[in-house]
Amino acid sequence: MIDFLLAPWEHEFMRRAFLVAMMSGVVCGVIGSHVVLRGMAFIGDAVSHSVFPGVAIAFVFRFDLALGGAIAGLLTALSVAVFAQNKRLKEDTVIGVFFAAAFGLGIVVLSSAPGYSGSLESFLFGQILGISDGDVRGVAIAGAVLLLAAAALHKELVAVSLDRETARALGVRVFWFDIALYTMVTIAIVISLQAVGNILVLALLITPAACARLLTDRLGVMMVLAPAIGMISAVIGLYLSYSLNLAAGGLIVLVATAVFLVCWVFAPRHGVVARLRPTPAWSGSDDGASGDRRGSVVNDG
Repeated sequence: MIDFLLAPWEHEFMRRAFLVAMMSGVVCGVIGSHVVLRGMAFIGDAVSHSVFPGVAIAFVFRFDLALGGAIAGLLTALSVAVFAQNKRLKEDTVIGVFFAAAFGLGIVVLSSAPGYSGSLESFLFGQILGISDGDVRGVAIAGAVLLLAAAALHKELVAVSLDRETARALGVRVFWFDIALYTMVTIAIVISLQAVGNILVLALLITPAACARLLTDRLGVMMVLAPAIGMISAVIGLYLSYSLNLAAGGLIVLVATAVFLVCWVFAPRHGVVARLRPTPAWSGSDDGASGDRRGSVVNDG
């Protein structure tokens, strides 16, 4: 067991992979908690796919792929925030429009760039075992800035997520906090692309936060559990990848999914097993419990 735990750390490329995977798990866990709380997982899917045209354009014009993806993702996120202000359109409708448009643009650009297939494969499925020291530093800096921004805006983001109209009545500038959250989602996705790839990055953003949501009613605890689950899933996935010689990104996501299934069944209050237990007559109605849970989230926020 000791040899199994220490063997991957003897290789420099594995040490870099562990660092990036753990940082990505922590960052996505924190930002994903806001995404899950707000019920906007679709924006994560849209942004993760909207970086596609940016990467393709960056390849054609020979500049940094991550920078191209970040620019495209931010433009899409800002477009969604602006167009969603029209109350005739729901947020998920606007997201669907720009998600499809961005992916269509990526396909058009890709068709004009012969020889892109190799780079596309690493973009779609991740290349965590081939990252450089510069990539590690970039993820560390971007992740630290993102976590600081999330901490600074935490109360306002929670207020907007729980009740937009009340937050607006209290003077919170909802539109700008929408843009802030979309921007943070974009950055979290871009820095995690090398870990799990474009196709799987949504799972790293959503699944650990969903696990934490099942395990606790308190937002503060959720903000600790989600990044912990993300980081642990990344580490276990990398160990399995090293020992089984299988795709690292896919295994990281499968480990996180396995944790979600365990939480879904065995979570203390919200798991299947807990819900099958008979409810004592004195415990009160479900509605009352729901009210308590909402109150705990508000108090934590």
